Amino acid sequence: MLSLDPLGPKWDCPLGSKVLEDEEGPWGGDSGLPPPDDFPGSWRLDVGLDCKGSPEGAEARAWTTYYYSLLQSCLQQAGLPETQDRSQVPRTGCPGAEVTLCILGSPSTFWSVLLEGGVQSPGNMLLCLSPAWLTKVPAPGRPGEAALLVSKAVSFHPGGLTFLDDFVPPRRATYFLAGLGPRPGLGQEAAELARDLTCPTGASAELARLLEDRLLTRQLLARRGGVAVPATLAFTYKPPALLRGGEASPGLRLVELSGKEGQETLVKEEVGAFLRSAVLGDALQVAVKLSGWRWRGQQALRLHPRAEVGAVADTVLASLEKLEEEESVSVEAVCPPARLPFPGNAPAGPALAVRICAVVCRTQGDRPLLSKVVCAAGRGDRPLRHQNSLPRTLEVVLAQCGLGEEAQVAVFRRRVKEAAEAALAAVLALEAGLSAQQRGGRLAGTDFLGVDFALTVAGGALIPVALELNSGLCLEACGALEGLWAAPRSRSATEEAAAAAPLVETMLRRSARCLMEGKHLLVVGAGGVSKKFVWEAARDYGLKLHLVESDPNHFASQLVQTFIHFDVTEHQRDEENAQLLAELVRARGLQLDGCFSYWDDCLVLTALLCQELGLPCSPPAAMRLAKQKSRTQLHLLRCQGPPWPAPSLYAVPCCPLESEADVERAVHQVPLPGVMKLEFGAGAVGVRLVEDASQCRQHFSKIAHDLQGEADHPGIGLGWGNSMLLMEFIEGTEHDVDLVLFGGRLLAAFVSDNGPTRLPGFTETAACMPTGLAPEQEAQLVQAAFRCCLGCGLLDGVFNVELKLTRTGPRLIEINPRMGGFYLRDWILELYGVDLLLAAAMVACGLRPALPTHPRASGHLVGVTGLVSQHLQVLSSTASQEALQALHERGLLRFNQFASLEEVRGPGEYEEPYCSVACAAPSLAEARLRLLGLCQGLGIDGPHYPVAHFLSHFK
Repeated sequence: MLSLDPLGPKWDCPLGSKVLEDEEGPWGGDSGLPPPDDFPGSWRLDVGLDCKGSPEGAEARAWTTYYYSLLQSCLQQAGLPETQDRSQVPRTGCPGAEVTLCILGSPSTFWSVLLEGGVQSPGNMLLCLSPAWLTKVPAPGRPGEAALLVSKAVSFHPGGLTFLDDFVPPRRATYFLAGLGPRPGLGQEAAELARDLTCPTGASAELARLLEDRLLTRQLLARRGGVAVPATLAFTYKPPALLRGGEASPGLRLVELSGKEGQETLVKEEVGAFLRSAVLGDALQVAVKLSGWRWRGQQALRLHPRAEVGAVADTVLASLEKLEEEESVSVEAVCPPARLPFPGNAPAGPALAVRICAVVCRTQGDRPLLSKVVCAAGRGDRPLRHQNSLPRTLEVVLAQCGLGEEAQVAVFRRRVKEAAEAALAAVLALEAGLSAQQRGGRLAGTDFLGVDFALTVAGGALIPVALELNSGLCLEACGALEGLWAAPRSRSATEEAAAAAPLVETMLRRSARCLMEGKHLLVVGAGGVSKKFVWEAARDYGLKLHLVESDPNHFASQLVQTFIHFDVTEHQRDEENAQLLAELVRARGLQLDGCFSYWDDCLVLTALLCQELGLPCSPPAAMRLAKQKSRTQLHLLRCQGPPWPAPSLYAVPCCPLESEADVERAVHQVPLPGVMKLEFGAGAVGVRLVEDASQCRQHFSKIAHDLQGEADHPGIGLGWGNSMLLMEFIEGTEHDVDLVLFGGRLLAAFVSDNGPTRLPGFTETAACMPTGLAPEQEAQLVQAAFRCCLGCGLLDGVFNVELKLTRTGPRLIEINPRMGGFYLRDWILELYGVDLLLAAAMVACGLRPALPTHPRASGHLVGVTGLVSQHLQVLSSTASQEALQALHERGLLRFNQFASLEEVRGPGEYEEPYCSVACAAPSLAEARLRLLGLCQGLGIDGPHYPVAHFLSHFK
């Protein structure tokens, strides 16, 4: 029940043991030429496979033609159109400004990645069929590193459309993934191309040599990952440094040899002790094999009954002669097939052997995520090999073994998930301790891993035993399963997404970092405590920030490249100030790539400044329109033309209030009850439900007296004045939609749900993400938010739109023409791996953000806000900043602080939230229960702050 790749050079042992071996190399023979082109198909081959300036020899050209035909065969079998050759009209593009995901390798191996990339980033997933289509050029300012340029490739688009393209000038790769290994074709040249690049690489020859050393990876999995591996005895000759030292692992014994000869006594003693030991469990056979980069996928396997101690020892001794430095000979237990109870009579014949392929990907924060599981089944007395067995789902195979009970299958799937993710975690931990040279480059890292498991029984329980790590083989098996005609009809809830989906998301995420590293951005307005993450993220991304801020003592002034002290609060002079700031920027010689702001007060000034400096931004008129709440609604009410549905369908009747006379007029124009709020307000300060004309007059008078200017309540927009508006009160649930727009196109949208507010005020109490709404309702909210932004002229940027979902559809509350505040950026990054800050920075630089088309949430977050007026005592004791931060670091909750306690002290009727406390879980119900228990334990829940009520919408 061993998982074997296609095997290669034979090693001779003059013994009568059972020998299992495959052909030489993937295709047989060692000529270095591809197999005969015998694909059944009628596609054209008179296409432009030659790359100008990089002629290929006959052998290289044969491989290029072979891979092109293989690609057409894959397209044909998937029911997709033949590749269109448009290389005669080169693509011009914007070199250096585009996401360019480049794969060099076999189309069949990376098939699922290529198709998924064409969906998530149309036209940016490129397949190179020859190393000659790529060029490395020295990178300025990066000694020893090179940029990778793509001159020709097959580009992938939605619907499986493919085009053979030339690029003039060449596109600069922002991510590179190559098929590596000691095999014919592209391996050696690909390894050289992948080394020391300025763009991220998902594999390197250096890492492949480590991960494809079976002995090293087993030691790594057993020691660091706690993953079950077959009991193994290994004889090593001058082992690599990574194999030396460390604690011994149960069932894994390494014997270091001083030489390859004269080891008879030692080998016989060690083999005898191993075969008689209890670590082999119920294994009846052992396998003897060579381990090391040279032998990976190119070895014969010899099986022996466990009782034949002498024969095993002789096989080991004979094979020692073949060893070179850093290689080993291993004796390992052959995991016995799991014999499960069958309903009725057990079937005749040998037990069913099962191999499990798990693909696990690196996601946001270097966290492993199981992407897909594929299984193969065969006779228990024969090894199962990749590409020689049919792919099936785990549920189908377990049912064939007699395990069909849903709960038991779920338990075993969880064990596979835990083991596979632990395997990648162990690999990432190993890589973190390696130098750039050892990894093959500063940005080289393992982004996905295939883990082969055997299904066996130990201690009365079904367990997955890790046999080996690979990359393309498991990925190819998953792609084969996804390509089945019936697959869309038979997928279970756990098998919804393509195996490559998380990998492509990681490619895009790392590409964004590549594109933005070293960019110079001007930030207007530093914000408060809630925006501390900006400076940490900028350092992590390699951004060069220059800050314009009114407070000369702001902590951020010490964290930026350039600090410009300038009063940005006089908004009546925004146009004049924009000109003055532009002169200051030029005088300092700043070479800016972009300029943006995430602070409400500075959005119009920022748009005007971008206009002065010729930098990308939404028009100042659009920013002014979105900034003033009544103008937003009244303008959208007039947007009634096609295409339908028009923005007017989402707008809410309202009336601006500048004087008491306006109030008297408004109560006759706007249906009551209504909502009164500040025109330029933020944080729901001063927002109130008014039932009648008397309450309208009272609230207008109170605001006019209490909140006259910036000094009365800093940071909520009073620098723009304290005018108000009255709008109709809309019944329904409240939601936030955070959008990323580029060139008027919607790139991403994230919907969250808000809990009921504490009327008559509207301060936020609770939230959850992702939304619990039905998909149709979620789509309605996204469409409403998108169309309202377009209606106001907001075409480029990251925007936060607040809406209510009524019984007749979405209605607009307001548009915030900047990144969502409070916890939203943090939650979206945690759940979806998408950083709105980085997306906003990319748009500001005129770059299309590198985002997945439909990012999937990795779980659920449910949170409540903390208010000083309600929680001052617990915020000073059980729920202090230090206590909440400690729980956050332990992963028990997510803590987002919005301000210091001093900043939010004051009258409760005008207060802003102090913080958010949230819990994560795989399901919404579980996250809700965890949070309720946490709030009760910390004292946040109470009679005057009923958390259960605030969470009541999230069911």
